[in-house]
Amino acid sequence: MSRFPILRTAAALTLGTAALIGCASTTSSTSAPGGVMARDGMLTGPNGMTLYTFDKDVAGSGKSTCNGPCATNWPPLMAGAANASGDYSVITRDDGGRQIAYKGKPLYYWIKDTKPGDKTGDGFNKVWRVATP
Repeated sequence: MSRFPILRTAAALTLGTAALIGCASTTSSTSAPGGVMARDGMLTGPNGMTLYTFDKDVAGSGKSTCNGPCATNWPPLMAGAANASGDYSVITRDDGGRQIAYKGKPLYYWIKDTKPGDKTGDGFNKVWRVATP
């Protein structure tokens, strides 16, 4: 029997805690409706592609002003059957589709982004912004 069982237990707990802390990810990642993720300071869709907001959309209006040809180049992040809460909401588009919004601003992809992490639409025409948490 050890003469210092408390010290052995404390040492084991300290090492175990250090090991768990070492396993923690350095990339912030939180989950939201429709597979939206916060990664590296920006919001991404379930496919890992960057999401954008449109300055002409009015936060909290429940509407998207990007329809028709605009939505061809800036496809909306559709909600499907997903429900939302907190900072996320679902708006109804002019075509009846359900789109995910963050803090009242509808979320979109940019057709010219080709791989996860691309942000080629940021600042486009001075009205498109990478969506940030």
